[in-house]
Amino acid sequence: MTRRTLVLGGARSGKSAHAEGLVTDDVVTYVATARRYPDDVDWSLRIAQHVARRPTTWHTVEAPAPGDLVALLTATAESDPPILVDDLATWLAGALDDAGAWEGHGIAEVEQRCRQLVDAVSQTRARLVLVSAEVGLGVVPGTHSGRLFRDHLGSLNARLAEVCDEVLLVVAGIPLRLREAGGTR
Repeated sequence: MTRRTLVLGGARSGKSAHAEGLVTDDVVTYVATARRYPDDVDWSLRIAQHVARRPTTWHTVEAPAPGDLVALLTATAESDPPILVDDLATWLAGALDDAGAWEGHGIAEVEQRCRQLVDAVSQTRARLVLVSAEVGLGVVPGTHSGRLFRDHLGSLNARLAEVCDEVLLVVAGIPLRLREAGGTR
């Protein structure tokens, strides 16, 4: 049985929609990791589009603080409804924000948060689908903050892939299976 699935993809690749299609239960816990910025109209529109796409029977939990997601995953029971987390790139951005890592502080705190998340994912007993951006396939970012984000997200994705039963990469709306449930790790 596939318990934990990691769905990776680039911007507008269809990764979120594909991940949503993987959970076919009527009741799903959808964990939104993005922070809301009232002055950012485009970001609010993107969030609204995601909300409109979800079935009304899904329960949305907003978990913009890094500790919120870890606590939620740690508290799961096998009988809980499936959990879909969208997405880990916004989760990591929040962890970097909270630690002051963009300014060169708190990298150890970010690493600790990432370890806690990987541990929580590995121990989650409910069906879990994680969505994350794949940002390592393009050019090297021209800014320190861009490289910091890319490097930490790439490392986090690799560690999560090790504890997930199934790993998919969505390219142009087409899912490519990198690891099948029951496959080798």
